[in-house]
Amino acid sequence: MNGGVKIRELREIDEFEEVYRLFDDIWHPAPHNPPVTIELMIGFAHTGNYVAGAYDEGGTLVGASVGFRAAERTLHSHVTGAVIGRGIGHALKSHQREWCLGQGLERITWTFDPLVRRNARFNLVKLGAMPEEYLEDFYGKMADAINEGDASDRLLAAWRLTETAKPGEPPAAEALLSDEGGWPVAKEARGGTVLVGTPADVERLRREDPAAAAAWRLAVRDALGRRMKAGWRVVGFTERGEYVVKQVN
Repeated sequence: MNGGVKIRELREIDEFEEVYRLFDDIWHPAPHNPPVTIELMIGFAHTGNYVAGAYDEGGTLVGASVGFRAAERTLHSHVTGAVIGRGIGHALKSHQREWCLGQGLERITWTFDPLVRRNARFNLVKLGAMPEEYLEDFYGKMADAINEGDASDRLLAAWRLTETAKPGEPPAAEALLSDEGGWPVAKEARGGTVLVGTPADVERLRREDPAAAAAWRLAVRDALGRRMKAGWRVVGFTERGEYVVKQVN
């Protein structure tokens, strides 16, 4: 058992169908827009890639992850979904890490929405993964209940499996983008290390105030995305929900 769940690789069609239903319950995608098809899971598993499920003590599937091998001894984790609030996501990542090390792989990459604060904190602080690239509208239009109506900007996170260092928070960092009343407010920050804020709950904001959510997308794209493309790097994430971004060239 890992984190109260049993995680194992999946091989059978009925198992992939179960994953498909779980992901459907999580994202509620349009029929033409599933996170991953059953056929792809079959192909990935058959060719030695990563397809795993997490089961609770009663045998119910409560999480799953699908990934494929990429260049430079990397597994790209294409999609991971789990019941929220039970530590299943962390258990899946731990299993994924051990699987990769056993396969001679040295890092795992995946994409995540830079506006989703809890995911940023999990990825950067709990795991120690670091964003390597800002990807503007990476998936195009996404027809699902979580992302509907928003551009699909993503950060590409890289988890270097043989490194144990966790990010810190430089004390001299200046706030470049802050959350004030649910809206992004850009500020002057002239130093080589800046803080880029995020909304407290962008998924709720998309439902209740789409204009504010759209403003956050553009503000973070400008403050974070533009700097990363110019060579700045994310080096941490604060307790207040801010990316710590440092100029490195």
